Amino acid sequence: MSRSRPRRDPQFPSLKAKRLLATLQRRPLNYKVVRQSGSHRRLEAPERPSFTFAFHDGATIKPSLVRKILTKDIGLAEDEARELL
Repeated sequence: MSRSRPRRDPQFPSLKAKRLLATLQRRPLNYKVVRQSGSHRRLEAPERPSFTFAFHDGATIKPSLVRKILTKDIGLAEDEARELL
């Protein structure tokens, strides 16, 4: 039985949660933590969808999830998301 390796997204890096959170809080996104309960942070930004960031700071987030957060959850185009990283 052969084991397949998980596909990697070469265009998006894996990131520590702390670094991705910092990226979300920087310009041009300007997300701010409005509420926190443990490792769950509720983020809001003007003219952007609200977002719950549920990761411990030291956790490593896989490239596919980094891509999903920035493109599907936040609503950026892929090229815009890559420029932020």
